[in-house]
Amino acid sequence: MSLEEKVAQLIQGDINGWTPNPIDPEDDTLSYNATGLVEMMKYKAGSIWAGYQMPYDKLAYTIEVGQRYLMENTTLGIPALIQSEGLHGYPNNGTIWPSPIGLAASFNPDLLKQAAATIADEAEGFGINQLFAPDLDLGRELRWGRVEEGYGEDPFLVGAMASAYVDGVQSGSRRNTSSTAIARMAATCKHFAAFGSPQGGLNVAPVTGGERDLRTLYLPPFQKACVKSLAIMTAYSAYDGVPAAGDSHLLVDILRKEWGYKYWVVSDAGCVDLLQNNHQVCDSRECSAKLAVSQYQGEMGGGTYTYLTLPDQVKKGLVSESIIDQTVKYILRTKFALGLFENPYPYKDYKSKIRTPSTLQLLKQMDEEQIILLKNDKNTLPLSKSISSVAVIGPSAGQVLLPLTPLTAMFGDTPLTKLMHQFFSDYVFHGAAANGISPLDGIKKLLGNTNVKVNYAEGCKLWSNDQSGFNDAVTAAKNSDAAVVFVGTWSRDQTELWAGLNATTGEHVDVSDLGLVGASLDLVKTIKATGKPTIVAFISGRPVSEPWIAEHADAIVQQFYPGEMGGLAIAEVLFGDVNPSGKMPISAPRSIGTAPAFYNYLKNSRPGWPGPGKILDDGTLVFDHAYILDSPWPLWSFGDGLSYTTFNYTNLRLSKSTLKASDTLKITVSISNTGSRDGKEVVQAYVTDRVASVVTVNQSLQGFQKVNIPKGKTVDVTISIPIQQLQVWSLSNKFQVEPGVFDIKIGSSSLAVLTGNFTV
Repeated sequence: MSLEEKVAQLIQGDINGWTPNPIDPEDDTLSYNATGLVEMMKYKAGSIWAGYQMPYDKLAYTIEVGQRYLMENTTLGIPALIQSEGLHGYPNNGTIWPSPIGLAASFNPDLLKQAAATIADEAEGFGINQLFAPDLDLGRELRWGRVEEGYGEDPFLVGAMASAYVDGVQSGSRRNTSSTAIARMAATCKHFAAFGSPQGGLNVAPVTGGERDLRTLYLPPFQKACVKSLAIMTAYSAYDGVPAAGDSHLLVDILRKEWGYKYWVVSDAGCVDLLQNNHQVCDSRECSAKLAVSQYQGEMGGGTYTYLTLPDQVKKGLVSESIIDQTVKYILRTKFALGLFENPYPYKDYKSKIRTPSTLQLLKQMDEEQIILLKNDKNTLPLSKSISSVAVIGPSAGQVLLPLTPLTAMFGDTPLTKLMHQFFSDYVFHGAAANGISPLDGIKKLLGNTNVKVNYAEGCKLWSNDQSGFNDAVTAAKNSDAAVVFVGTWSRDQTELWAGLNATTGEHVDVSDLGLVGASLDLVKTIKATGKPTIVAFISGRPVSEPWIAEHADAIVQQFYPGEMGGLAIAEVLFGDVNPSGKMPISAPRSIGTAPAFYNYLKNSRPGWPGPGKILDDGTLVFDHAYILDSPWPLWSFGDGLSYTTFNYTNLRLSKSTLKASDTLKITVSISNTGSRDGKEVVQAYVTDRVASVVTVNQSLQGFQKVNIPKGKTVDVTISIPIQQLQVWSLSNKFQVEPGVFDIKIGSSSLAVLTGNFTV
């Protein structure tokens, strides 16, 4: 390979170089610009971005043209990685699953593995062979807008769910490839590493921490899930003063040398330019390119393509060609692992795997299992189908498909706003919501063969303080036996988000308050004041901090941004067709002032003052110390979630009471369904290291298992914990399993009910 050909392997290209008008989803022109194709592949040939919303035949045609050119008209015949998004579905009118925070709420890695396999199925046929997912950023800074993209706050859960995604996406091989192909799709673990806890909660801001936090919090999920992934994406941020894209300790010492990672690593979009323009650790594009490529990573588009300076830098002796060579080896290894040299092309039946009945059946199960019952005073839920009427109220009740009028009113009657009348959640394309079901429509569909009347009133807009719709909402509630108020956050599809439309979650959408926006809280209070049983349904991309609702609502349901079947799923939960089984993958603080609220805090982080203080409904101030008028304890903690049945935990057994560092502890517990209906329970095991050489967390999730238990039945559940999982990053700057006593707790949440201990 010539030097220029090597460098071209390291730079991401784009199908916009040869396909006409790729940003118009209605353009179905099957032609290409031959000059543009040659030019693109001359300089940017290693990977190609194809994540556009376009007709299926045009996408398949475009990718076929690009790969045919590379295979048949270039000296070396090296195919390209063809890339798209895939966080919670193939976005080009594929099946849209719950956002990752919702997937995590299912606590069901096996189901996620099946879901991920369908995402790969839908993308693979078009010739897509790399998906930019999963996202392993820990959700410990809730002001950050991208919390919805990750699997929650806990390293163990994040690692388990991300590992399931990687296995599902990569399992199998492409058609007409040999046994040397070990995967059919490259998962891309991101953002490596420690990206999700930016200062101030502001996207791409620096992350503060040291080696111990890095090793014990941020890296374990990547080590579990991503050593087997065929690609990794680096983070925009700096950790402890060092930008991730230029961090040799992270990308070389740990990733390549310690972990032995041998596949493709690529910067995030425009990330290399940030080394000069934002982090200011470089003073030129040449410096940025040299620093980034020295970490053996490629350059994604979205910037100035600094890597185009590399050939001259090598010729001048500023960059060693051996670094280029080694980085090229990594991308070629990923391509060989995918079997691309044997068959990089789209399949003739590229549409055959899109939105199949079996995929939609799995989707419905996931949409059901991610819903969390947070509160249920006096068994308010499930609602009976024998009631005469139900009020469906709130700005989120019809959130899948919104009317054109509000956007036109806010931004004017423009061609853009004529298109932008829908939203789903981040990392989907415009129009995806057309395949979804709103809560309102789901309730109407479920009750279609009953005599229950549905009284609907929007009440207010998500983004407005206008209360002029409250009277209609009050009328709906008073004319009903119960009221369900749908409120929460909102995100946007990619077109709308990057056009600057309002949102409260999503990429570059960060907040200073975790409560509801606009008139939503007042709407809930107004409906509660009618005296009718009031159920609040949060539909959101992060936990909602509203203590008044937590205290006063009769029942509360949490649905993180759902998939297409979410509206029907939440209707079935509300009316008892489905018994909720989701658990909180992330804790909900009482307010931003009491954050962080994650459950696995370091010992002594929440001192046992006599408090907390509080403000009573009548305005009375009750002062105390921690905090003087509030509490550090969350509204709901990690692992919380109720059921319509009851589970009784008994007979905790440990396989051994004394173990060596090389052993595996097996914990067995008997769980009885003592309620009146079948139910799924998430059995959670937490461990506390009583005494260690460094401060450790008060407790940490070390295993979980989701089981279905019929009513009246008892099952035994065994969770295995390798003792190596209990190692600490010691004072000698290495992992060690320290001898001592460990406490074990097991139950249905982080407030587990059965306890024991063992000695290492």
